[in-house]
Amino acid sequence: MADDVRPLVHLVGAGPGDPDLLTVKALRLISSADVVVYDRLVGDGILDLIPPGTTRISVGKAKGHHLLPQDQINDLLVSLARPGRKVVRLKGGDPYVFGRGGEEAMYLARYGIATEVVPGITAAAGCAAATGIPLTHREVARSVRLVTGHLLEDQTLDLDWERLADPSCTLVVYMGVGTTGLISRGLTGAGLDPATPVAVVEKGTTAAQRVLRGTLAELEADVARWQVEPPALLIIGKVVALAAEQDMAEWAGAAEA
Repeated sequence: MADDVRPLVHLVGAGPGDPDLLTVKALRLISSADVVVYDRLVGDGILDLIPPGTTRISVGKAKGHHLLPQDQINDLLVSLARPGRKVVRLKGGDPYVFGRGGEEAMYLARYGIATEVVPGITAAAGCAAATGIPLTHREVARSVRLVTGHLLEDQTLDLDWERLADPSCTLVVYMGVGTTGLISRGLTGAGLDPATPVAVVEKGTTAAQRVLRGTLAELEADVARWQVEPPALLIIGKVVALAAEQDMAEWAGAAEA
């Protein structure tokens, strides 16, 4: 099939929530799309950028409820892809970071459908920047790891706690609000200091952003007490304390002015 008539689906990252964090390319594709298939985590401010008359299809997923299971989303994309039709598959964050973008691209390829991946600012980078937490910092955190706290079908959290319990690493947990107890016990059981700082960032980069700070030992109780609701990100590591130091320095500077 010639490239100029081959169906094409754009897998577009919408970023962590703030419309101003969209890439220029993402905005261009959204503005010129014929069809936009979007997830629940794509914020209203970004959806407002879709032109009137463009077909919108929500396939959002929430805990315990899917408008469409993933296999049906895959089939939907295949059915929508046509030569000359601009199909945008819009995903929160980055399509290839816990976004199942790879699964969708592979499925489309089986049917001879090309994909173009447009990266987005993933939640880890966006929420960390929005809260003043450096994911890496010299002599504090030499690396960063992104993991999912989502339970598998057999209700076990299959993570390598020994490797993750590294005090020189920043750990960012996506979809971990419902498994904070397992995360806390897994990490402390593997030797990570229970006093390790933790930040919970709810609805990061949006006007409704809420940042809650505590320790690994108190994480489960704090999340329950704070009544944290998804989408929320957990940032675990010494770097969390650096943001608090930055806040204090800014306050002191303002007081002296």
